[in-house]
Amino acid sequence: MGDTHLLISVLLSILPISELRGGIPYAFFNGYDLVYATPLCIIANAMVAPICYTFLATFHKLFYTHWNWYISFFDKFIAKAQHRIASKVNRFGYWGILLFVAIPLPITGAWTGTLGSWILGLDKRKTMMAVFGGVIVSGLIVTSLVTLGVGLDSVFIKKI
Repeated sequence: MGDTHLLISVLLSILPISELRGGIPYAFFNGYDLVYATPLCIIANAMVAPICYTFLATFHKLFYTHWNWYISFFDKFIAKAQHRIASKVNRFGYWGILLFVAIPLPITGAWTGTLGSWILGLDKRKTMMAVFGGVIVSGLIVTSLVTLGVGLDSVFIKKI
């Protein structure tokens, strides 16, 4: 059992396509004890929020100051997104982000939760806390499903 599989588990936990649904099962099926692998994958996935915020802020500033087509597109996109989901965000707030990230289904997770919060201009610190809480819950759900052998052929577990 080499460290390569553990590194792959961490990388899968960071990738938007797999996140914890890929990282934790990969570690488990390659013989790693989930007592060690789960916290490692959770920490890796929790790092998505600061990585995503840094990436978005850097490129957004660069694009917004240099490309007029981006300014037009971004402003229209933000207005449309805020109009569509403003009532839900106002109703559920950061608890909604936590729950959205916590559900280990395709298109939910730390990347999407962070991106949505950034687009809506929500507080960075509170968003990171909500995403981290959601990642912990998601990690516990995926670990439970893998341990119990439930959902191995479902959308909860990413096949690799």
